[in-house]
Amino acid sequence: MLSEPVINFQTVWKKYSKQQVMNSSLREEFVAMITGKKCRQELSEGEFWALKDISFLVNKGECIGLSGPNGSGKSTILKLISNVTYPTKGTIKVKGRVAPLIELGAGMHPDLTGTENIYMNGTILGLSISEIKQKIDDIVLFSGLDDFINVPVKKYSSGMFLRLAFSIAVHSPADIFLFDEVLAVGDEEFQSRCFERIESIREQEGTILVVSHDYTALERICDRIVTIDHGLVVGGEQ
Repeated sequence: MLSEPVINFQTVWKKYSKQQVMNSSLREEFVAMITGKKCRQELSEGEFWALKDISFLVNKGECIGLSGPNGSGKSTILKLISNVTYPTKGTIKVKGRVAPLIELGAGMHPDLTGTENIYMNGTILGLSISEIKQKIDDIVLFSGLDDFINVPVKKYSSGMFLRLAFSIAVHSPADIFLFDEVLAVGDEEFQSRCFERIESIREQEGTILVVSHDYTALERICDRIVTIDHGLVVGGEQ
């Protein structure tokens, strides 16, 4: 039986700027983060709404798929949940430890080996050094990178990068797992292991949000699918 919500979006709006410089919008977001003051609600030149009036709940133990075209706001939702960025308006409540896999290579140092990155990224995700030592063989085995684990990750392909990052994330003590297009990278064998691990997390009442363009895969593993289009929820909200 599903329990209380662990993720709660209430009338969330998020704006970005197309400018590549530190403009007033970004400065105001930083001030809002420090002082709690709200940003301007109107759009300035070059700004746009990535999310518009988003509200939905995710209960403990649910696996939720986020579907929609590129640029619809799916990855922005994951970044808001993991505090990579903050809402312009509205409130977000998250209960539990979060393991985000939302940007390829995030949390890894390109000059460090796979093994060294397991220790660094594992501690970021809440594992102690002793816990990593206990789990490192399982992490390497799951990733399938035993022949390359002592190679600097800057020499990895994008698929190898993701396999290592996913393996570290799913061996962490998180309560909430965020996966962005993890089902699109890797061979069939690795994808099969991903599905099995997601099922294992669900059996342990872990909460999962998965972004993917593969609607069939989402239907296979998710309790429900929330469809986002142009920053709006157009289906699957609760």
